[in-house]
Amino acid sequence: MKAHLLLILALLIAATAAFACGCTGTTTDAPGETETAKPELLVYCGAGMREPMDEIAATFTNRTGIPINFVFGGSNTLLTQMELTEMGDVYMPGATAYFDAAREKGLVEEEHLIVYHVPVIAVPKGNPAGITCLEDMTKPGVRVALGENPGTAIGQLTDKLLEKNDLLTDVEKNLVTRSGTVNELLVYISMGQADVGIIWEDLYVPEKMDIIYIPNADNLVKIVPIGVLTSSEHSTEAEQFTAFVISEEGKEIFTRHGFITYPSETYTDLKP
Repeated sequence: MKAHLLLILALLIAATAAFACGCTGTTTDAPGETETAKPELLVYCGAGMREPMDEIAATFTNRTGIPINFVFGGSNTLLTQMELTEMGDVYMPGATAYFDAAREKGLVEEEHLIVYHVPVIAVPKGNPAGITCLEDMTKPGVRVALGENPGTAIGQLTDKLLEKNDLLTDVEKNLVTRSGTVNELLVYISMGQADVGIIWEDLYVPEKMDIIYIPNADNLVKIVPIGVLTSSEHSTEAEQFTAFVISEEGKEIFTRHGFITYPSETYTDLKP
């Protein structure tokens, strides 16, 4: 009887130990190899890329066992966070200008170009204000919502776009809000709290809004970059994740989410 109880106790101890190992996040690469913990990567990513990047991260984690933690936000806000905390592994802003700024601060080095960010005019479904072009954003009574500048990539670009077309001063007279992220901008437009705004084409929601394309000669298309932070303590894994993002498989995910991947013949004359 005593031997029987000791056997049960030994089995319980073994089961508890096995359960504890399963909760540590350790993995075994192959039979007979020592279990090693997979580091978690911290990725700073522009808010406009949330949906494809969530899917990419899930696929990557399922395949490698490496967890991905995102900080989504305005590109300039993310840049400030990286500089202050000196923590993180990967930076993916909404335009190369932010990556250039990060490089000047010594926060990043090698840059990889992934997809295009194409600005379009967005209006609530049915286009109640009758917007047809950029100039219509200056009409009296038109409620305009734009992204913050320099807080968001879309806000900074929009101001430059309107300046290029000599419209910024007049459009600002109709401003009802400057949103902290492009996703907030989508809410203003889809809920009819603004008559018009400028968003990225890939964020267009056909059920809730209509879009008007801006002629290429008037537009300012940007390219989304990605790179490993110099502060990364897991640079090998960070490079592995970056390589997956820019791979053909990663780009296919972006395409499914409405992005045009880099390079494209449509924008052969576009310089990063």
